Amino acid sequence: MRREGEKRGWVVGVTGASGSIYGVRLIEVLLQQGYTVHMVVSNAGWRVLSEELGWSVGKREQVLNEKFGMLPGQLHYHPIADIGATIASGSFQVEGMVIAPCSMGTLSAVAHGSSDNLMTRAADVMLKEGRTLVLVPRETPLHAIHLENMLKLARLGVRIIPAMPAFYFHPKTIDDLVDFQVGKILDSLRVEHDLFTRWDGGQAAARMTKEE
Repeated sequence: MRREGEKRGWVVGVTGASGSIYGVRLIEVLLQQGYTVHMVVSNAGWRVLSEELGWSVGKREQVLNEKFGMLPGQLHYHPIADIGATIASGSFQVEGMVIAPCSMGTLSAVAHGSSDNLMTRAADVMLKEGRTLVLVPRETPLHAIHLENMLKLARLGVRIIPAMPAFYFHPKTIDDLVDFQVGKILDSLRVEHDLFTRWDGGQAAARMTKEE
């Protein structure tokens, strides 16, 4: 059982889809709030982290310590091939899992119960244990198989949160767009945050117009 005041643990997977910044930012925010995070990165995910964020991924645990080591939460990194890791078992208690970004290959594997690596096994555990599972697909355009797989998972209770940033809050930077997406993920996890300005019925726009 979780001790009173103890922060819940989450699994965060990062695949080879474009948009690795979403997973990185999600981990950062969870750790900042003192949560325990179990991180899994696919081999393609490591390549994208290198190409999109400029990470030097030759020494993986070292780079993770450099990026997240000063944050108050606990980060546990699990190699993708480690099928004996804690998160591969339903008896290990975590609150849920997010795969951000989620490639169509990983999404398909989860939809069809193909647990041939730690990421898909951990996702399968979330399904069989009735825990929160959030997938953040990042692909366009989508064909019928992609959509059918998403529908299948949605019917199983999986939250599908595509990487679709909003613009009503007048974002100024790419970080603003990333934070909006991560904020929507956190909403699904019921984790409080202040990453973006919530819609207020247009009152902010009305005030700006009045001031002009």
